[in-house]
Amino acid sequence: MQAFEKEDRRRIMNIRITGHQISLTSSIKRYVRQKFIKISRKCKRQLNFTFVLEVNKLHKKIEVTTHLPGKDIHAEVEDKDMYTAIDLLANKIERQIVKYKEIHMVNMHSTKVSD
Repeated sequence: MQAFEKEDRRRIMNIRITGHQISLTSSIKRYVRQKFIKISRKCKRQLNFTFVLEVNKLHKKIEVTTHLPGKDIHAEVEDKDMYTAIDLLANKIERQIVKYKEIHMVNMHSTKVSD
């Protein structure tokens, strides 16, 4: 049963991570996956996340884009620490997905009532 659950989780989320002026270490990639697999479990459909990580002299920047039916969700965060930026971005995206789901559920229920 565990193998099935792991396989099911892989179908729920696809991640593409690119970096500008940063070497993408396995620990950064793993941290991003760990944060966003929790978010992907909130949606029943497969999520495709595209991340861009960037480093300049003062700040680390991370941005993400994902597509949901009828809506593209995009967010970006800058911080002095990349791991903190990833945490902040995960919180931001999670709020946007929850808001999308709430609006989507309201629209589904209002359509059923009017039928």
